[in-house]
Amino acid sequence: MNATQEQLKVKLQQAMAAALGAEYADADPILATTNNPKFGDYQSNVSLSLAKKVGQQPRAIASAIVDKLDVSDICESPEIAGPGFINLRLKTAYLEAQINAMEVDSRLGVQKAKYPQREIVDFSSPNIAKEMHVGHLRSTIIGDSIARILEFKGHDVLRLNHVGDWGTQFGMLITYLREVYPQALTTANALDIGDLVSFYKQAKKRFDDDEVFQEAARQEVVRLQAGAEDTIHAWKLLCEQSRQEFQVIYDLLDIQLQERGESFYNPLLTAVVEDLEKAGLLEESEGAKVVFLEGFTNKEGQPLPLIVQKSDGGYNYATTDLAALRHRIEKEEAKRLIYITDSGQGGHFAGVFQVAQRAGWIPDDVEIVHVPFGLVLGEDGKKFKTRSGDTVRLRDLLDEAVFRARKDLEARLKEEGRTETQEFINHVAEVVGISAVKYADLSQNRTTDYKFSFDRMLSLKGNTAPYMLYAYVRTQGIARSGNIDFTQLGSGKIFLKEETEFTLAKHLLQLDAAISEVEQELLPNRLCDYLYQLSDKFNKFYENCPVLKSQEPVRTSRLALCDLTARTLKLGLSLLGIRVLERM
Repeated sequence: MNATQEQLKVKLQQAMAAALGAEYADADPILATTNNPKFGDYQSNVSLSLAKKVGQQPRAIASAIVDKLDVSDICESPEIAGPGFINLRLKTAYLEAQINAMEVDSRLGVQKAKYPQREIVDFSSPNIAKEMHVGHLRSTIIGDSIARILEFKGHDVLRLNHVGDWGTQFGMLITYLREVYPQALTTANALDIGDLVSFYKQAKKRFDDDEVFQEAARQEVVRLQAGAEDTIHAWKLLCEQSRQEFQVIYDLLDIQLQERGESFYNPLLTAVVEDLEKAGLLEESEGAKVVFLEGFTNKEGQPLPLIVQKSDGGYNYATTDLAALRHRIEKEEAKRLIYITDSGQGGHFAGVFQVAQRAGWIPDDVEIVHVPFGLVLGEDGKKFKTRSGDTVRLRDLLDEAVFRARKDLEARLKEEGRTETQEFINHVAEVVGISAVKYADLSQNRTTDYKFSFDRMLSLKGNTAPYMLYAYVRTQGIARSGNIDFTQLGSGKIFLKEETEFTLAKHLLQLDAAISEVEQELLPNRLCDYLYQLSDKFNKFYENCPVLKSQEPVRTSRLALCDLTARTLKLGLSLLGIRVLERM
C-alpha cells in the first residue's frame, strides 16, 4: 500500500466512524487500486461487506460514508457505482505534485523502514568439495535480492553463507586422498575443483562399499574434531580450494556474503544438547538423543524425532542449525532470521524452529522465517539435468547464458549493419546473459517450480530482463539523440495531459508499495511484476507521446518523465542484482 492509499484508507475509516459509529473507526475499508480507469483510481467495496451487519442496503451505506468523506485535497468528488462501490479518482494537481516530489527525491519516494532492525539472511550455502549447481542458483539470487531490498529499506543486514565445511565427508575425502594423492593435503592449489569433486565421488563409493575404509574415515573425523594438526591443515586446504571456485561464481553474479560455515558452530554443539536436556526436552531413542516433535507423526501416527545427538555421539544438521539460531539471536542480536532453502527442507526447519521455541530460545520480539523455493525444471517439465543425467553445474549454466547472449547480439548487429568493439560486445553479452538468468528466476513466484528456457529468458519481448534493459536503453537513447543532460532539466517540470502520461505517472508512484511488499512478504517476483508493468507502460507512452519533437513546455515535461522512468528502472533492477546498459 502506497502513501496515497494509506491516506485514503485513514480518511475512509474516519468517514465510516462518523457515518456508522465509533466501532467502525478501525474497520478495513477494503480499498484497492482499480484495473479499469473508468472506475477511477481506487475503489472501496466496504459497503457490500457491511450490509448484513449494519442492516442496510449497500448503496445506502456507501451514500452515508461518502457524505462524511473529505478527500477534496486528493480526489475528485467520490462516485457511488453499481450495488455500492465507492470510486475515487485522483486529482490531476495532486498527481502532478506527487510525481514532481518523486522526481526530486534521491530515493524516488521510497520511505525507509520506520523501525530498522538487525536482519540475518542465510542463503547460498554450497558444500565444500562439491561444485555449485543449478540448485544453488535460486538460494543465491533470491537471498541476494531480499538482502538488497532490506538494506535499501534501512535495515542492518548480515548476509550469511552457511557453508557445509564440516563432518563425515571430510573424513572420507582426507582418508582417500592420503592413499591416492597425499600432495593435495599438504600443498595449496594442488587440485582444481573438478579433481576435488571427482575424488569426493570416489571416496564416497569406497565409504559405501568398504567397511575398513569406512572406519578409517570415521577415525579421521574424530581427528578433525580433536584438532589434529595434519588433519586440520588438510581440511583448511580443501576448504580454501572450494572457496576460490565459489568466489568466481559470486563475482560473476555480483554477490556479497560473509561465511559462517558449519565448523564455526562446532564448539557450540555440546551446549545445545546440555541445555535441551536441562529443559526436559531430550529423550533417548535407539541410542540417539532426540526431541519428539509436536504435530509431526510417521505413518503409524507416532511422533517424529528431531535427532540432536546420534547414537555414536556425533552431531547432525539439526544440532548445528539449533546452535546457529541461538548464536544469531544471542550474539548477533538479530530480530528477524531468514533462511532461504529449497522447499524440501521445510520439514527440517519446522522441526528446528519448534524445538528452539519450546526451549525458550526465541524471544517474543524475534521473527524466524523459512523462505522456501521450488525446483528448476527443464523444458520437458522434469528436474533440470545435463543430457548425461548429471546435475547442471552453475558455472556451465552461466557461461552458456553469456555465450547465447553474445550470439544473439552479434546476429542483431549484423542484421542492423552496426559495428561495435569486442569490448562492447563482451560487456553487453555478460550483462544480458547473467541478468536474463537472474530475472527469469526472480520473476517466478519462488514457492513454485519453474521451467528453465534460454530462448524465453533471452527474448526481447515479454517479462524478461532484456525487455526491461531495452526500456532503460530507450530512455538513454532519447538523451543521446537530443543531446540532453537529464540532470539539467530542473525540478517541478512534469505536468500530465495524455492518458498514457497519467497511466505511467500513476504506476511510477507505486514503487514504494512494491518494495515495501517485498520487504514484508519476501517475494521478489512482486518487484519484477512492477518493473515489467513499468516498462510496458513506458513503451506505450513512448509510442503515443512524442518527446524530442514536442514543443515546450511539453518537451521538458516528457523528458523528465523519461528520466524518472529510467531512474526507477535502474533502482528496481539494482535491487534484483541486475545492472543496466546505456546501449545494447
